[in-house]
Amino acid sequence: MTRHIRRGGKVWINIYPDRPLTKKPAETRMGSGKGSPEWWIAKREAPGGSMFEISGIAEPVAREALRRAIHKLAHEVQGRQA
Repeated sequence: MTRHIRRGGKVWINIYPDRPLTKKPAETRMGSGKGSPEWWIAKREAPGGSMFEISGIAEPVAREALRRAIHKLAHEVQGRQA
């Protein structure tokens, strides 16, 4: 997305990985509490929520940048104008 707008505008990412995901080591006996945090995940956005915001560029350029970003995401996304 940022490559397509070529430093012309500002991009905000509204999702942030804030939940730790824990995992116990392999071949560990049962018990002794929960495992240590291995990586962080972001909660999936509710329908109607915005994941990205762009400002400071022309609308056709912004639509094309968001269209390219949508193709790289794993779930179904729709673009909308605010």
